Amino acid sequence: MNREGILIGTVKGPGETPSEFKMIAPDPEQLAKFGEFVYFRANNDPASAIIFGRVTQRETVRLWPDEFMANPGVSPDRIAQLLGFRGLGPGPEPDIGTDLYALTVAIMGRFDEQLRDFINPRIAPSSGTRVYLATNAQLIEVLSTLPADAEGSAYVGDLISRPRRDVPIVLDVSQFTSTHLAIIASTGSGKSYLAGVLLEELMSPKNRAAALVVDPHGEYDTLQEMMNLEQFRRDGYRPQVRILHPDEVKVRIDSLTLADLIYFLPNLSEKMQHHLSKAHRKVQRDKAATGAYTLNDLIQAVQGSSDSEDGGSDRGTVQALEWRLESTLGRSDVFNDHRELELPDLFRPGQCTVLQINEIEPQSQQVIVATILRRAYDARKATVKSQASAGDKDFLNYPIFCLLEEAHNFSPANNPVVTSRVLKTILSEGRKFGVSIGLISQRPGRLDSDVLSQCMTQCIMRIINPTDQARIAESVESVGRDLLQELPNLSKGQAVVTGASINTPVLLNVRPRITRHGGQDINAPQEWVRYYQSPDRDRERLDAQSPHETMFDDNRVDGVSML
Repeated sequence: MNREGILIGTVKGPGETPSEFKMIAPDPEQLAKFGEFVYFRANNDPASAIIFGRVTQRETVRLWPDEFMANPGVSPDRIAQLLGFRGLGPGPEPDIGTDLYALTVAIMGRFDEQLRDFINPRIAPSSGTRVYLATNAQLIEVLSTLPADAEGSAYVGDLISRPRRDVPIVLDVSQFTSTHLAIIASTGSGKSYLAGVLLEELMSPKNRAAALVVDPHGEYDTLQEMMNLEQFRRDGYRPQVRILHPDEVKVRIDSLTLADLIYFLPNLSEKMQHHLSKAHRKVQRDKAATGAYTLNDLIQAVQGSSDSEDGGSDRGTVQALEWRLESTLGRSDVFNDHRELELPDLFRPGQCTVLQINEIEPQSQQVIVATILRRAYDARKATVKSQASAGDKDFLNYPIFCLLEEAHNFSPANNPVVTSRVLKTILSEGRKFGVSIGLISQRPGRLDSDVLSQCMTQCIMRIINPTDQARIAESVESVGRDLLQELPNLSKGQAVVTGASINTPVLLNVRPRITRHGGQDINAPQEWVRYYQSPDRDRERLDAQSPHETMFDDNRVDGVSML
């Protein structure tokens, strides 16, 4: 069916706001769906500029008469023909017997080629103005800022109201890697799948990103398939995907700040914090001369902190602090005197590093992420300000992108953790230094609202919880009330995309991934059946059979239990 350039209705009058109008349409082919794009020309003049709009509401204003549907065995069309009603198709004559709809349309405006943005005409169209369905070619031109194959583009899906590939939706990578990104969805809506799509686009030859993924569930390792797929190769380029398993994740002791230590050693008394602060200042001064310090150096500094004006009266407090340092940092597999993840190994153009922390306890996860983000931000700032040069440890002469799964654990609402402050710093100032953040969360209601509001590109999937919907409404300015109302109705793999990386909010179907998705849930019935059909099952059952089970077998007569 040719859907392009179709006249679908006429303007009835203004809507509830100055940027809306209502139109009447028979729409027998159900083309004007929610979220669909239409256009009109001012004063019905074919030479005037095209003004685009988006359908935000659809109401029925005329239905078949009840008498036409009294007998379900007889088609209403047949009754209309017997009674002499005129044509039932989209011809020039009015369709007396067909349904009629009132559509509310939000005016987007005229698309300015130079600004690559919409300019609102500030006035609703006149009553009787003809309204047309926007063509595929028009939408490809005005919805996305870049073509799907252009440098700096990310093809993430297709317009939900059109067949797949008819209107591809493309994000501007330069925008979300400078003004940050959020992917928000309920569990099972496809947020990790969409994240995988974005990472495929970032690592493609047209982008060749320096990306880090914080993976608390160990579900992004399938991205390694990119290294062997032709779609990701061009002119000698081949993406690298480095998987760091939990036992490879190391944080050097002297990378920890005083705030990190206090957070990692909870419930310290004021005296303990005082001695820890003195000791930390001392080892920091020593580090300036020696270049590093160890846990033992820190513990010795703590011991020496009680040898001054108090005359050793705090010796018990100091010993308790020593014990805490030794029992937490000293026995940890993560914190180390000499080993750490070097920034050039974590971040490199054309490399995606997956930091798997799924076997590390949550508090240590937060300290790991805070340390890496702080070091990366400081390195980028030093490089941009020419305070570091090639060969220096803090030299990082390219922008970086960090994607955080379960972001609500790293910046929870109303309960700051050690990562909260560094995240807020990067989200507010990282743009100047080429450090960008992507946040993924299934519980926006538990995510700090200031953090969420700093992400200028949002991909929002199905959200059912009212608290989560309210958090999105208060934190994401570019989502209209019509799209917020649609969030509970989205299917898996559908998303509202809005913000700086696209010209106007759109509903899309996420494109299929090229690599396998690593976040699939376990199919318990399938696993049970597979185990039952295993050739070793009977032998395993006999080996494990207990005397109690044999008793039950012996107490059966003709297949009927006697117990």
